[in-house]
Amino acid sequence: MSWTPELGLILLLAIPLGGGIGVLAFSRWPNLRETATLLSGVLLLANVTALVMAVDGGARPSIDLMGMAGGMTLNLTLEPLGAVFAALASALWLINSLYSIGYMRGNKAKDQTRFYFSFTIAIAAAMGVAASGNMITLFIFYEALTLSTYPLVAHNGDEKARRGARIYLTILMGTSVGLFLPAVIITHVLAGSTDFTPGGLLAGNITTGLGSILLILYVFGIGKAAIMPVHNWLPNAMVAPTPVSAFLHAVAVVKAGVFTMLKMSVYVFGLDLMRELPASHWLAWIAAISIVLASLMAMAKDNLKERLAYSTISQLSYITLGAMIATPMAALGAAVHIIMHAWGKITLFMCAGAIYTARHITEVSGMKGLGKSLPWVFGAFLVGSLSIIGLPPLAGAWPKLMLMMGSTDPANRVFIGALIISSLLNVAYLLPISINAFFAEPLDKKAKPPKAPVLTVIPPLITAAGTIVLFFAIGPILDFLRPVFESGGLS
Repeated sequence: MSWTPELGLILLLAIPLGGGIGVLAFSRWPNLRETATLLSGVLLLANVTALVMAVDGGARPSIDLMGMAGGMTLNLTLEPLGAVFAALASALWLINSLYSIGYMRGNKAKDQTRFYFSFTIAIAAAMGVAASGNMITLFIFYEALTLSTYPLVAHNGDEKARRGARIYLTILMGTSVGLFLPAVIITHVLAGSTDFTPGGLLAGNITTGLGSILLILYVFGIGKAAIMPVHNWLPNAMVAPTPVSAFLHAVAVVKAGVFTMLKMSVYVFGLDLMRELPASHWLAWIAAISIVLASLMAMAKDNLKERLAYSTISQLSYITLGAMIATPMAALGAAVHIIMHAWGKITLFMCAGAIYTARHITEVSGMKGLGKSLPWVFGAFLVGSLSIIGLPPLAGAWPKLMLMMGSTDPANRVFIGALIISSLLNVAYLLPISINAFFAEPLDKKAKPPKAPVLTVIPPLITAAGTIVLFFAIGPILDFLRPVFESGGLS
């Protein structure tokens, strides 16, 4: 059987699920079990690469998986925005899987078979989110992603892990079932469909008043986007092992949230209707407040993973802000930020895990002087930090510039101030970590120099290098994504 784009859609789900079967089959042989994980990662990335090339050539592969009540279908359709998310998640999952081997073995973690199996189910769900052809399909895979990551958050099994996982599940399921699902149902009632439509499914089918109410349901129902006040699940999920934290922040979960936010704004409402809705402007204000407030909260955290979690809440709100401003440039900047933030933030989390594996230190205040013995780790952390801050020539510079350029309308100029303030706060809570690691005296001068397993060092070096490569690759990325915001991307 020869490969076709339609077969590629099926393989988006089949490859990671097959990898999960391999993980279970080789549970007694760790080397084979982890080989199954890495092999499925390589095959998935190869399949996604072929799909991206097909989409770039103008293809929009689509298949119906099954019919549903009310004339709805479980449909997979890949367009540029979904292809970018699939490429991002598959590439970073492979790198994170390599990192997981070093981390889990270095910390002699328990229940590793369950850990790797849950990862394969979660990445399959993420691929389903990326390729969803309508909102009901996206909702189903969105929920599958929540359920499959719950055991990862609870992996350590202690009371703190169980409590964090309960909060994680309660908030994400509560917002999706209580707000997101009703929004999907209302959309189907109003438009007779939930299909993603160029120009917006609801364009011409809804008043601005009802549209504002529906938009509010979507924005707060998409809890994975972590806009305040539905953000508390994210710092509580930091009880998970660091590879899980990296997965939540960069590979799948929060990126699925902001991806859904963009799909909703572009294909359900349409950017023209979004700009007409009164709710979009004050929701943009909530996003801007989240950007600044979460950055301030990050500064107050001494635990490194908690600091990075609040940083992510701030950075995710950049994407929600771009979606609510809804100019083509702001929305395009939001899409680019999904990519650029992921590579920078996964670098920071993997470095945090390498530090913990080497010295079991989790507090920023305890990392002074460690850069001399962990130079590659803190070097990668510095590069990732500078990308998050938005300093050229690193990837994070482009989306901040584009978001500012998309906010030049007089009603939106205040949001440029929020982005500038956030960048300054990024400097304040990220740069001192590397500076103190390299230039401060160690707190314990007699301690044996820490050594991190090589598989916890190489992956963040790869992703740190990726933030540089992506800065110079911005042209092809914009060429690939621009049709989404000019013509809807599905036609």
